[in-house]
Amino acid sequence: MAFVQDFTWKHGVTVKELVDKYGAIGYQSVELARAKDSIVKMKKASSKIFLTFTSNMVTSGLRGFFAQLIKLGMADVIVTTAGAIEEDIMKAMGERFPIGTFSMDDVELHERGDNRVGNLVITNESYCQLESKLLPMLDKIYSKQKRLTVSELLKEIGLQLEDEHSILYQAARHNVPIFCPGITDGSLGFHLFMYQQKHDDFIIDVVKDFKKIVLCTSHDDTKAVIALGGSISKHHAILACLLNGGARYAVYMTTARATSGSMSGATTNEAKSWGKVQDDSDVATVIGDVTITFPIAMIAALEELQAEGLIDG
Repeated sequence: MAFVQDFTWKHGVTVKELVDKYGAIGYQSVELARAKDSIVKMKKASSKIFLTFTSNMVTSGLRGFFAQLIKLGMADVIVTTAGAIEEDIMKAMGERFPIGTFSMDDVELHERGDNRVGNLVITNESYCQLESKLLPMLDKIYSKQKRLTVSELLKEIGLQLEDEHSILYQAARHNVPIFCPGITDGSLGFHLFMYQQKHDDFIIDVVKDFKKIVLCTSHDDTKAVIALGGSISKHHAILACLLNGGARYAVYMTTARATSGSMSGATTNEAKSWGKVQDDSDVATVIGDVTITFPIAMIAALEELQAEGLIDG
């Protein structure tokens, strides 16, 4: 049996040492330490790692960290939402998102063409720049291939980007598929719709992509899920695991609560009732802001894996 230990600071403490101490503080700090341990274990087990996140995390500065994790081999499959794709492209084009406050005047923001995401801002001008960049990309893709799955489309877009901090850029160059089952739910979907009005033989096949994510793994693979936030991106990954025997490792990080009955709030234990996570799996559910919890847990895991020579620095 583990016991609570008093937390103290020492000069030069590493993130790993900090998180290891979390394991004896109590409450959510214990879950965060378990999350770090699960991430280390899934990598050591050569698991196929599904990394899922929602668009608001790409609005934030986590976007570059996600791209780095792909480069480090910490994600084998990405599942996300349309907004994440849009904002990754915007940032690759040099668009910058101002930091404001949660209490900004939303009517005033609307009048000047600014859109609030929590305490961050995306301007209408950024969406206009997205359109100007996206249409030539689609023309280039259309000239090569007129029918694609969503993951094929996103790889083609990624190959046209030149930003090493881009998720699409790194995924395209490291053959990490990006699945976006809700591709039409956003500005990107609207532009695809408008493009199809001019080119009715341009088809983005979402159903075929479902086949690809199901067949990208098997019952024989050791599967792991790191789900940041919830919604369709989280469910799409754990459904693929369910159809292939369930995940052996799972880390959920969210601000949602299990009492809502939502996918976002569903815990790793609830997932066992569906077979999405195996009965004897190594799991952690961390309740808290992912912009805080995920970098701490992941960096602690990276420090441990690097010390053992399992990833490059």
